[in-house]
Amino acid sequence: MGILERKEREREEMRKLILEAAQKLFLTNGYEKVSIRNIADAIEYSPATIYLYFKDKNELFFALHQQAFQKLIAEFAPIADVQDPMERLTAMGRLYIQFAFDNPELFDLMFIMTAPIDALECREDVWEDGHRAFFVLQNAVQHCIDAGVIRHPDAQQASLVIWSMVHGLTALFLRKRMDMFGEANKKELMDNAYDLFVQTIRKGL
Repeated sequence: MGILERKEREREEMRKLILEAAQKLFLTNGYEKVSIRNIADAIEYSPATIYLYFKDKNELFFALHQQAFQKLIAEFAPIADVQDPMERLTAMGRLYIQFAFDNPELFDLMFIMTAPIDALECREDVWEDGHRAFFVLQNAVQHCIDAGVIRHPDAQQASLVIWSMVHGLTALFLRKRMDMFGEANKKELMDNAYDLFVQTIRKGL
């Protein structure tokens, strides 16, 4: 390995170290209570080192946020070739839920944790990463409308209803609000609730 390749690898390793420390602190303490110095202390480097990689805390949070959404969208890749539009939409919901189960900290960072709007690099208050992910869902819903399996004419409205239900069900599970149903029953109950929702969409959304 040459000098340039080694330096690039070291740079990527440091960037990863910074992001991992920042994510842990953001989730533990909240965005507003975390400073660049806190992150530097966590990795035992000076704040100046972090500024070599990120201009401020907003840019650091945005990098984490963008990375998480890229991972979510990549999870949908295996269903791109599913021909039946309703089956593809149903599979997308299951992949969303599974992503949250497998990456609860990323799910918190993407959807639960509060951060200022400028930390998300929004343009005219449009949440760019969220908008791109929502467009993937809306596109799948539009295919269902075109095929006649969803009768509601507005894909955006229908997508918001679907996302709200699947997201809400997932958040209830991850936030342990479904523990009242018992450990043995909550996962099965959640799966059955999702199946019921899919049946409802088929019958009349």
